Amino acid sequence: MSGSSGLGLHVDPGSNVPPFEQLRTGIRDAVASGELAAGARLPTVRALAGELGLAANTVARAYRELETDGLIETRGRLGSFVSATGSPAEREAQLAARAYADRTTSLGIPATDALALVAAALRTDRP
Repeated sequence: MSGSSGLGLHVDPGSNVPPFEQLRTGIRDAVASGELAAGARLPTVRALAGELGLAANTVARAYRELETDGLIETRGRLGSFVSATGSPAEREAQLAARAYADRTTSLGIPATDALALVAAALRTDRP
């Protein structure tokens, strides 16, 4: 069964690439693109396994490898989260982006409008 998650992750059962590797690569790419920002909480192993139609051990292996790579961190019962990666400046920017996304979402601002506000702020001349 082919599956996809609410995160936009897809696993192709017909692929020569093992499912855990497809999942690991998908999460890695989502972190690299900014789709998953620093501090973002990942679904539980069981929840993601259910969404994708995979065994829990497959998802657990992908999470373990991502944790070994430093891309995610597990905080016990709190779950797994995207780690702050890259340079200190990049980490601060990722955290600020996550805080901005959380705030605009709580205000009910659509993502396209929130992105337009950021783009406008970046175009503003600064002293």
